[in-house]
Amino acid sequence: MQKLYETEAPAKKGFLVSVWDNKIDKIEAQSLERELLGLTSTLGLEIAGQELVHVREKQPKFGMGSGKAQELAEKAAALNADCLVFNFELSPSQQRNWEELANISAVDRQELIIKIFAERAVTREAELQVKLAQLVYSLPRLSHKYIDLSRQRGGRYGTRGAGETLLETDRRQVEQKIQKLEKELKAVQKQRQIQRKQRERQGLPVCAIVGYTNAGKSSLLNVLTGANVLVEDKLFATLDATTRRFEPEPGKAALLVDTVGFIRRLPHSLIKAFRSTLEEAALADLLIHVLDASETDIESFYQTTNSVLGELGAQNVPVVTVLNKIDKADACALENLLPRFPGSVAISAKDGKGLADLKRQIGIALGKD
Repeated sequence: MQKLYETEAPAKKGFLVSVWDNKIDKIEAQSLERELLGLTSTLGLEIAGQELVHVREKQPKFGMGSGKAQELAEKAAALNADCLVFNFELSPSQQRNWEELANISAVDRQELIIKIFAERAVTREAELQVKLAQLVYSLPRLSHKYIDLSRQRGGRYGTRGAGETLLETDRRQVEQKIQKLEKELKAVQKQRQIQRKQRERQGLPVCAIVGYTNAGKSSLLNVLTGANVLVEDKLFATLDATTRRFEPEPGKAALLVDTVGFIRRLPHSLIKAFRSTLEEAALADLLIHVLDASETDIESFYQTTNSVLGELGAQNVPVVTVLNKIDKADACALENLLPRFPGSVAISAKDGKGLADLKRQIGIALGKD
């Protein structure tokens, strides 16, 4: 009988650590803990275990007491975890301290999100943006124990080999790479500006779809325009701004732009790198803010998106708020949501409910200009 061999590397096992303290209450921490599960599952990381820790007083060495840190390291070892995954940002020194204590890689929320972006990057612009964010994040962490979190061997930049390269590269070489990437990115961004000017010459109003990651933005673009943008029930399925023409009213055309989803505590290096893509929102005539009506943390997601839009200078752009996924939402919960978001439109991009009303609202909003 012929022997069968495994062709796929086994999934890495992570031990998840979340904290709550005087700055983050327990409810918010539990919400971030759920989100951490979503982030790790998006990368195909197997969950060895998880723990929510109450930190009364932060200690600079580990971000918590040494006794608790030792306890968590021992739990991770007992569960044969390959890495510790933290739901908060670790300083470079804290990351090194955790890795020396546990003898496995320590990955914080920032690195986790950047790794997801690295796997999702498809276009040249997105790849350059992610490479830049990775190097900026990695620069003060050259002694960090990098780990391949991808289930598959090989893959795009950042999914295999980046750690070994960084460990062999000194600060000067990394800084040179950053400068080179910034130049390349500027050239690509000039092309984006040319495309924007071409759109402006068409004289069509621009509607940008914005919202928290996995709210259903790409599904909405597809159903309104007949596009075929990738749709997955995963975080950050879309990184590139996709533009399509559509008619909110018969005889009235507009351009609809899908944008990258937002998330709480989005790494600053990613906001900076993706700024030209995110600026599609600031330069739009109308924002279509998509919310997941079935999500228990909808208020927090709403505030996060508004906060990022404010950073981009898009806080004064007119907005149509959309409560998507009503097919998944509880009827009573949906009834309570509508008053909390006055003027919002309840829809299901999946089965088409409410789309006619949404188009009407978009047409009215554009007609006010």
